[in-house]
Amino acid sequence: MALRSRQKLDAEKSLEVLLYVAKRMPVFYRTLKIIYFADKCHLASHGRLMYGESYRAMESGPVPSLAYDIIKQVQGTGRVQVEGATEAFHMDDFRIVPMREPDLDLLSESERECLDAIIAECGTMSGGELKVRSHDAAYKAVPRNKMMPLEVIAGDLPDADVLLDYLENG
Repeated sequence: MALRSRQKLDAEKSLEVLLYVAKRMPVFYRTLKIIYFADKCHLASHGRLMYGESYRAMESGPVPSLAYDIIKQVQGTGRVQVEGATEAFHMDDFRIVPMREPDLDLLSESERECLDAIIAECGTMSGGELKVRSHDAAYKAVPRNKMMPLEVIAGDLPDADVLLDYLENG
Protein backbone atom coordinates (compact mmCIF):
# COMPACT_ATOMS: atom_id res chain seq x y z
CA MET A 1 0.00 0.00 0.00
CA ALA A 2 2.86 2.42 0.85
CA LEU A 3 0.85 5.31 2.26
CA ARG A 4 2.38 8.71 2.08
CA SER A 5 1.19 11.19 4.62
CA ARG A 6 -0.66 14.09 3.04
CA GLN A 7 0.66 16.08 5.95
CA LYS A 8 3.63 18.33 5.30
CA LEU A 9 6.59 17.92 7.63
CA ASP A 10 6.58 20.98 9.89
CA ALA A 11 10.06 21.68 11.29
CA GLU A 12 8.89 24.67 13.33
CA LYS A 13 6.26 22.57 15.09
CA SER A 14 8.76 19.74 15.56
CA LEU A 15 11.00 22.11 17.52
CA GLU A 16 8.08 23.24 19.68
CA VAL A 17 7.03 19.62 20.41
CA LEU A 18 10.63 18.82 21.33
CA LEU A 19 10.72 21.78 23.74
CA TYR A 20 7.30 20.92 25.17
CA VAL A 21 8.39 17.39 26.06
CA ALA A 22 11.92 18.33 27.14
CA LYS A 23 10.56 20.83 29.68
CA ARG A 24 8.98 17.82 31.43
CA MET A 25 11.33 14.96 30.45
CA PRO A 26 14.74 16.39 29.51
CA VAL A 27 16.73 13.19 28.89
CA PHE A 28 16.75 13.08 25.10
CA TYR A 29 16.14 9.30 24.91
CA ARG A 30 12.97 9.73 26.97
CA THR A 31 11.96 12.84 25.00
CA LEU A 32 12.16 10.97 21.69
CA LYS A 33 10.18 8.00 23.05
CA ILE A 34 7.44 10.31 24.33
CA ILE A 35 7.18 11.96 20.91
CA TYR A 36 6.70 8.53 19.28
CA PHE A 37 4.02 7.46 21.75
CA ALA A 38 2.23 10.83 21.56
CA ASP A 39 2.30 10.74 17.76
CA LYS A 40 0.71 7.28 17.84
CA CYS A 41 -1.90 8.60 20.28
CA HIS A 42 -2.67 11.53 18.00
CA LEU A 43 -2.77 9.34 14.90
CA ALA A 44 -5.20 6.96 16.60
CA SER A 45 -7.52 9.66 17.92
CA HIS A 46 -7.31 12.31 15.18
CA GLY A 47 -6.15 10.51 12.04
CA ARG A 48 -2.93 12.47 11.63
CA LEU A 49 0.53 12.80 13.09
CA MET A 50 1.30 15.92 15.10
CA TYR A 51 3.71 17.46 12.56
CA GLY A 52 4.28 14.90 9.82
CA GLU A 53 7.26 13.18 11.48
CA SER A 54 8.79 9.99 10.10
CA TYR A 55 10.26 7.25 12.28
CA ARG A 56 13.32 5.07 11.91
CA ALA A 57 13.52 1.67 13.61
CA MET A 58 16.82 2.08 15.46
CA GLU A 59 18.33 -0.46 17.85
CA SER A 60 16.79 1.17 20.93
CA GLY A 61 13.38 1.62 19.29
CA PRO A 62 11.58 4.06 16.99
CA VAL A 63 13.30 7.42 16.60
CA PRO A 64 11.55 10.53 15.26
CA SER A 65 13.88 11.52 12.43
CA LEU A 66 13.42 15.28 12.34
CA ALA A 67 13.41 15.68 16.14
CA TYR A 68 16.64 13.68 16.30
CA ASP A 69 18.12 15.77 13.48
CA ILE A 70 17.32 18.93 15.47
CA ILE A 71 19.14 17.50 18.48
CA LYS A 72 22.14 16.68 16.28
CA GLN A 73 22.05 20.21 14.86
CA VAL A 74 22.24 21.67 18.36
CA GLN A 75 25.10 19.26 19.18
CA GLY A 76 26.92 20.55 16.11
CA THR A 77 26.84 17.24 14.23
CA GLY A 78 23.67 17.54 12.20
CA ARG A 79 23.14 18.17 8.51
CA VAL A 80 19.59 19.50 8.87
CA GLN A 81 19.23 23.16 9.81
CA VAL A 82 16.03 24.19 11.60
CA GLU A 83 15.78 27.91 12.17
CA GLY A 84 15.91 28.86 15.84
CA ALA A 85 16.95 25.45 17.15
CA THR A 86 20.32 26.52 18.54
CA GLU A 87 18.65 29.41 20.36
CA ALA A 88 15.82 27.23 21.69
CA PHE A 89 17.86 24.71 23.67
CA HIS A 90 21.30 23.34 24.34
CA MET A 91 22.51 19.89 25.24
CA ASP A 92 24.10 19.00 28.57
CA ASP A 93 25.40 15.48 27.99
CA PHE A 94 22.18 13.54 27.32
CA ARG A 95 19.82 16.22 28.60
CA ILE A 96 17.94 18.74 26.51
CA VAL A 97 18.06 22.08 28.32
CA PRO A 98 15.37 24.43 26.96
CA MET A 99 16.36 28.09 26.87
CA ARG A 100 12.81 29.25 26.24
CA GLU A 101 9.23 28.10 26.64
CA PRO A 102 7.60 26.23 23.76
CA ASP A 103 5.29 28.32 21.58
CA LEU A 104 1.95 26.83 22.53
CA ASP A 105 0.22 28.73 19.72
CA LEU A 106 1.81 26.23 17.32
CA LEU A 107 0.44 23.19 19.17
CA SER A 108 -3.22 22.30 18.90
CA GLU A 109 -5.26 21.39 21.95
CA SER A 110 -5.44 17.77 20.76
CA GLU A 111 -1.66 17.62 20.35
CA ARG A 112 -1.09 18.99 23.86
CA GLU A 113 -3.65 16.53 25.24
CA CYS A 114 -1.84 13.56 23.66
CA LEU A 115 1.55 14.84 24.79
CA ASP A 116 0.30 15.40 28.34
CA ALA A 117 -1.43 12.02 28.51
CA ILE A 118 1.69 10.16 27.38
CA ILE A 119 3.97 12.17 29.67
CA ALA A 120 1.66 11.32 32.60
CA GLU A 121 1.49 7.66 31.57
CA CYS A 122 5.20 7.17 30.87
CA GLY A 123 6.83 9.80 33.07
CA THR A 124 7.83 7.38 35.79
CA MET A 125 8.90 4.54 33.49
CA SER A 126 12.55 3.61 33.42
CA GLY A 127 14.54 3.79 30.20
CA GLY A 128 14.32 0.02 29.97
CA GLU A 129 10.53 0.07 30.33
CA LEU A 130 10.26 2.73 27.64
CA LYS A 131 12.46 0.64 25.36
CA VAL A 132 10.30 -2.45 25.87
CA ARG A 133 7.13 -0.46 25.26
CA SER A 134 8.53 1.13 22.10
CA HIS A 135 9.47 -2.26 20.68
CA ASP A 136 5.86 -2.67 19.57
CA ALA A 137 4.48 -4.57 16.58
CA ALA A 138 5.16 -1.61 14.25
CA TYR A 139 8.81 -1.54 15.32
CA LYS A 140 9.18 -5.30 15.04
CA ALA A 141 7.73 -5.27 11.50
CA VAL A 142 10.63 -3.20 10.13
CA PRO A 143 14.32 -4.12 9.73
CA ARG A 144 16.68 -2.17 12.00
CA ASN A 145 17.76 1.23 10.74
CA LYS A 146 14.95 1.36 8.17
CA MET A 147 12.09 3.83 8.02
CA MET A 148 8.80 2.75 9.60
CA PRO A 149 6.05 3.25 7.00
CA LEU A 150 2.96 5.11 8.16
CA GLU A 151 0.74 2.12 7.37
CA VAL A 152 2.84 -0.08 9.67
CA ILE A 153 2.51 2.41 12.55
CA ALA A 154 -1.22 2.86 11.87
CA GLY A 155 -1.67 -0.89 11.56
CA ASP A 156 -0.56 -1.29 15.18
CA LEU A 157 -3.33 0.97 16.50
CA PRO A 158 -6.88 0.18 17.61
CA ASP A 159 -9.36 0.26 14.72
CA ALA A 160 -6.44 -0.04 12.31
CA ASP A 161 -8.66 -1.01 9.38
CA VAL A 162 -10.77 2.15 9.74
CA LEU A 163 -7.69 4.33 10.23
CA LEU A 164 -5.87 2.80 7.26
CA ASP A 165 -8.93 3.31 5.05
CA TYR A 166 -9.13 6.94 6.17
CA LEU A 167 -5.43 7.50 5.51
CA GLU A 168 -5.65 5.87 2.10
CA ASN A 169 -8.95 7.35 0.91
CA GLY A 170 -9.34 10.50 2.99
